[in-house]
Amino acid sequence: MNLNKQILKQHAGIILALVLMLMSCQRNTGYGQLIGVQDRNRAIPPIPHGMVYIPSGHFIMGAGGDDPSYSMNNTPRTVSISAFYMDETEITNNQYRQFVNWVIDSLKFRLLGEVDPAFLIEDPNDEYGGLPAINWRHRPRRWTPEMLEAIEQLYTPIEERYYRRREIDTRKLNFEFQTFDYRAAAQRSEGEIDSRYDGIHMASFATRPQSLRSRAGYIRRHVVNVYPDTLCWIVDFSYSYNDPMVRSYFSSPMYDHYPVVGVNWHQARAFAKWRTIMHNNDLTRRGFAELNEYRLPTEAEWEFAARGGLELNPYPWGGPYAMNMNGCLIGNFKPQRGKYALDGGLYPVIVGHYAPNDYGLYDMMGNVAEWCIDMFTESNEMAHDFNPVVEYDAKSDDPMAKKRKVIRGGSFKDFAELCKVYHRHYEYQDTAKSYIGFRCVMSYLGRDRNDNMRTASNVHR
Repeated sequence: MNLNKQILKQHAGIILALVLMLMSCQRNTGYGQLIGVQDRNRAIPPIPHGMVYIPSGHFIMGAGGDDPSYSMNNTPRTVSISAFYMDETEITNNQYRQFVNWVIDSLKFRLLGEVDPAFLIEDPNDEYGGLPAINWRHRPRRWTPEMLEAIEQLYTPIEERYYRRREIDTRKLNFEFQTFDYRAAAQRSEGEIDSRYDGIHMASFATRPQSLRSRAGYIRRHVVNVYPDTLCWIVDFSYSYNDPMVRSYFSSPMYDHYPVVGVNWHQARAFAKWRTIMHNNDLTRRGFAELNEYRLPTEAEWEFAARGGLELNPYPWGGPYAMNMNGCLIGNFKPQRGKYALDGGLYPVIVGHYAPNDYGLYDMMGNVAEWCIDMFTESNEMAHDFNPVVEYDAKSDDPMAKKRKVIRGGSFKDFAELCKVYHRHYEYQDTAKSYIGFRCVMSYLGRDRNDNMRTASNVHR
């Protein structure tokens, strides 16, 4: 009797695993009925913090009746846009600082991992030598001289210290991320495929499914320095005293809720990628399905959102004037020559200072211009009329014309005519300006808000 109990005890784990497996199989088969895969993650996540919902619809892109820059690059045409979320304000200094601080912390942990492996989590199944994950939960009980020496690499050399201040060397704040080139993967040209599929008979090589081709050639690796270019205040305004902005605009808590500037197109995209990773990791931990990626808006999405659902309006509030009935200017732009502060803002002002449009979006006119994901082309007719975008990730040796990215909305230094919702302009993707910031968007998963919930409750009723 005791022997039988001992045998059962030894095999209890195996028996339990078999029982659970059988129960799982029975549940998924639905007793022979077609019920779909069960126990999926929750599919209705919360609205992303700080974002507003923009419904799907169509509008006349480029409509406005005039061409203030005489560039002839904006032909009015009707386009349709899918629903999406958009940041209600421009990304602020303090929000972007969260990204910078995360990069600093991650670099510190990796340096400390060279002294104490407990700071990193090695993946035993990683056969390709990738970077180990960071063990954010590990905290040293005491700081050893070796640890202090390791993180000292992140600080400026002694000979470069101003007034002997020990400061982070911002030149070392690099963020590495990957993107997948779906457009290149969708090409039907001949290419390399995995050797394990060579024996599969197919009528034509060119029609082989994309999934059978090697994906390595479509993965793009990016390394981006994330710290804003604070010297842009000097570069952008010749013979102008902006030294206090260089020293304080990004670093001082007084400017925490002002729009971040000095961020180029690559840095804005890196921020969106980091934000995606952080949010989806948290959703997965809490049992929700992952959301679409945060990204920069297409210029069509930006204009559609800026109009606030109003037809043919030149400004986000609808009317043809940048002044209300009481004679107050209702945006941060350059009202008259030399009178920058006439509207209440000499430089960029705190986000959300002026009234929002009908979608609840602030500062879609003036304050700072905003990066879009599109490559700038001389005509907006190049793209499709269904979610139009002209996207191109320019390489370092590409012609300068391919490195132009669309900016929208105008800024504190522009006249009102250049801040209208349909005005198109550009800046080069690797340049940072004191008058350009950004905000993020996220494509909505579904036809309309709450549509997924209504559909799920009515299926097979």
